[in-house]
Amino acid sequence: MVLHRSRYRLVGLDGRPHPVLDIPYDTLEHALAAASNWCNGQGSRCSPGQRGIAVEVWTANGEWRTIDYPMSCLTPAAMARA
Repeated sequence: MVLHRSRYRLVGLDGRPHPVLDIPYDTLEHALAAASNWCNGQGSRCSPGQRGIAVEVWTANGEWRTIDYPMSCLTPAAMARA
């Protein structure tokens, strides 16, 4: 059995690679932290539709699959900071 190392990426709610955070992440925790940091920083000035981020994982069959939606990126910026 071959162990495969997971890769993660951040995409917008439209499924396209995120315009700022489009890099591979080695762990889910790193991807979630990057999303949260962006949403609470630079992304806090964006509309809710632009703030929304999904986390995808590269599957063994060679496709990206959505596995998470960081809540800090789905709530209005004022609520996320509260």
